[in-house]
Amino acid sequence: MTRRLMTLLACLLTASPIMFAQTPANSTANSYWVPVASVFAMAIASGLAALVQGKAVVGAAEGIARNPAAAAAIRFILLLGLVLIESLALYTLVVAFTVIFKK
Repeated sequence: MTRRLMTLLACLLTASPIMFAQTPANSTANSYWVPVASVFAMAIASGLAALVQGKAVVGAAEGIARNPAAAAAIRFILLLGLVLIESLALYTLVVAFTVIFKK
């Protein structure tokens, strides 16, 4: 496992100059796909965030049902987790808007 991970890391570091090379100045031929890709990214992020939030709420409800005395601690951790999960979806929205409306 570690060897495979190190090989992958070495390949990524070797290919990074090619992957992150600058594009030519007149590369506006495919710029109409940027909004489409941004919409797909936001849809995937929102859908996965909703699934994870549902699983978090189910886990918290089960935890409170098993140990009602720990309800306050479970509720706090649930709210913190939900805020962090939702922030990931909002970050995706910000990145999508930045990519779409850049000059």
